[in-house]
Amino acid sequence: MTVHLIKLAVGVEDFEHLAQLQKQRMAQFQAQGLSANPRHFTRMKPKREAELLDGGSIYWVIKGAIRARQKLVAFDSYVDDEGGRRCAIVLDPQLVATQNRPHRAFQGWRYLAPAKAPKDSSGDEAADLPPELARDLEALGLL
Repeated sequence: MTVHLIKLAVGVEDFEHLAQLQKQRMAQFQAQGLSANPRHFTRMKPKREAELLDGGSIYWVIKGAIRARQKLVAFDSYVDDEGGRRCAIVLDPQLVATQNRPHRAFQGWRYLAPAKAPKDSSGDEAADLPPELARDLEALGLL
């Protein structure tokens, strides 16, 4: 059974900013001889790895709303400079916009049931709205 992760994108302003940051980091990974896949580094490795890698994604909360997702590729364990065990969550390079869904702040990552995950954005949710109203609703995480 597939399950997803949900994570705050701390310091990220919007979907485009997250895409830009990941592009920069992918270039750094390639320069280090690693695959160009984006990675998110975390302290704990998920225990439900098999379910997550069975079609699961990480959903990014940006400015109080779920706004993007990426498919999960792998979980790599490593030891940091201080000897602590850590996990690198390896992601698919394709960042997918989702329908915005408000979500409160939390620490770390959480599991997300597929039934609670927002659908991918069709890109036309605001097509019939005046631009100012669409931006305001977007900022509130209602669109």
